[in-house]
Amino acid sequence: MRLPATAPMNPTDRAAARLRFAREALAEPGLRLSPASADASFRSYWRTCGGGPSLIVMDAPPEHENIGPWLEIAGRLRRAGLNAPQVLAVDREHGFVLMSDLGTRALLSALDADRVDALYGQVLDALFAIQSRVAASGLPDYDETRLVAEMELMPAWFLQRHIGFTPGCEQWDTIESTFRALLDNALAQPRVFVHRDFHSRNLMVCDPGPGILDFQDAVRGPITYDLVSVLRDCYIAWPEGRVYDWVEGYRRRLAEAGLVDVDGARFRQWFDLMGVQRHLKVLGIFSRLNYRDGKPGYLADLPRVWRYTRQVGLQYDATRPLVELLERAIGGADPGRCGTNG
Repeated sequence: MRLPATAPMNPTDRAAARLRFAREALAEPGLRLSPASADASFRSYWRTCGGGPSLIVMDAPPEHENIGPWLEIAGRLRRAGLNAPQVLAVDREHGFVLMSDLGTRALLSALDADRVDALYGQVLDALFAIQSRVAASGLPDYDETRLVAEMELMPAWFLQRHIGFTPGCEQWDTIESTFRALLDNALAQPRVFVHRDFHSRNLMVCDPGPGILDFQDAVRGPITYDLVSVLRDCYIAWPEGRVYDWVEGYRRRLAEAGLVDVDGARFRQWFDLMGVQRHLKVLGIFSRLNYRDGKPGYLADLPRVWRYTRQVGLQYDATRPLVELLERAIGGADPGRCGTNG
């Protein structure tokens, strides 16, 4: 999508413009802003201080980000009764949005073995509402082109740049045949609204249900994608038996609503192979965030993502050869540290 034509600001001018936007929107000349969070894109978030209830300013530089999709998806979620931020003011030209504050308690910080069932129960309620009530019409299709482009990040950024391994011709054949099997799995599933980053860092513990953030990249895609994002979260892991219990419970709920018509074994395969696709992509993305974007913190999560990829990928004939190729490439190295001195 084409971004608005506007001249980039230097950081000092942008900070001044961001503060001016918030003060004028709230008619509070003494208002201050403090950092709330940043994400893996160019967006940053700022919390208001003084002048009433806490609010959030999203700063999305228009030369890098288009706030249009964020605004449109926020509207869809709120109209369906989901707890997405309420938009209070917008400056489209400069990429500022003033919105309600969903708090500081990310799901990740609240999860433990005693509370996970209750918290995931609320999250899966929200996901079911998304998949059953939020229209996917007009969203970009999570099609073959998009899925392949994502998986190709793995050989480019994880294998070659991070590990320092360049595949030979036969090894590329293995990579491509695995990608084909993962594509076929994804494209065989019912198509629904897909958040694409539905995990514990983008979900907040608050009332009247989980707060939902970072939804601007939503697409129309496979029904298990968001399910695997949260149940095989890149930032926290649970025992496999527990994960599959959640998966089967959710499948039954989808089946009762007429959203799927497959047995547990077939749905589990959809879920597992969708997870391999997602985690191959994430191996590439986290590596790229380090080398291209100067964000090394994501490397600490690579070992968990690799464990998911290995554990699940070895269970299926279609993915085992690629996992074995990756095992040979990684050797005995820590995948969170390979190449970090390069």
